[in-house]
Amino acid sequence: MSPVAGARRRFLAQAAGSAAAVAAGVVGDAGAVDAITAVGGAAKGAAKGTQADGQFWPNGARLVISISMQFEAGGQPPKGADSPFPKVDFPASVKSDAVANTWFAYGYREGVPRMLDLWDKHGVKVTSHMIGEAARRHPELAREIVRRGHEASGHGPRWSSQYAMNRNDERAFLIAGRDMVQQATGERTVGYNCNWLRRGPNTLSLLQELGFVYHIDDVSRDEPFIEQVDGKDFVVVPYTLRNNDILLIEGRNYSPQQFLDQIKGEFDQLYEEAGTRRRMMSISAHDRISGTPQMVRAWDEFLTYARGKAGVAFMRKDDIARYALASPLTLRESETI
Repeated sequence: MSPVAGARRRFLAQAAGSAAAVAAGVVGDAGAVDAITAVGGAAKGAAKGTQADGQFWPNGARLVISISMQFEAGGQPPKGADSPFPKVDFPASVKSDAVANTWFAYGYREGVPRMLDLWDKHGVKVTSHMIGEAARRHPELAREIVRRGHEASGHGPRWSSQYAMNRNDERAFLIAGRDMVQQATGERTVGYNCNWLRRGPNTLSLLQELGFVYHIDDVSRDEPFIEQVDGKDFVVVPYTLRNNDILLIEGRNYSPQQFLDQIKGEFDQLYEEAGTRRRMMSISAHDRISGTPQMVRAWDEFLTYARGKAGVAFMRKDDIARYALASPLTLRESETI
């Protein structure tokens, strides 16, 4: 057995022994209440008696936090992928950017395992947007994400200009990514995230045609909403840029403390607003960025802070989407952007 395979096997053995089968529930001053999301899947309890009495979220939750964990490492192109290193025009004889690829490798070697332990520590469930190639190359890690109760969501088979594809090519692209994740995890994806949120004119129609329930490539609201695609309901579970580690930490060179201050400020405002309307906070964690030691410490402090407030719930995006579809309080947009 190679050293890499041996290390991975030890990781899985340790994870199997230590992962808590904790359901994502409402936590805070009143303590935990009924679970919103059971390990591995369906929205159990998502439609329990919360609509008739005007409650915005399941089990009387005041504010829902939606965490994205992008599993992308290993799915990037050999050369030309965005990284912290200066751009280089490699000659054809150099087949890959080795140092950039080591930066991505950190995501599956260290980042995702470290974040999985963090989510377990706080009993929260997240949505993992998986690039198909990342799941195919590291199926044991993709399966471990799902085994710990997190959602496997679509993110395309690889980084490509999806917005520029014709309908047939884009349909094949979406199917390839869906099938790669399903083969690795055993789970069928119902949500989708385009590369850098850049979708094309056929994307939403194709997603709906292929059985997807929601997409996240929209930053226009702080709560889920329903829009019409080909005359049918399709859910938007909005994403974020202002609470996004790839934009702040990598793009703007924020320190972990600056990132923490920003997301705490966002949380405080949304928590206040949530007394009178449905509010959802979206935060993004990329495998190779938020999975670093100092960033996990910042995340740990934030989760402790948020969980210390009454009525805070952490929900997977598939459960948010299903709840939004079932709730008469969900906003219905007259326009589809």
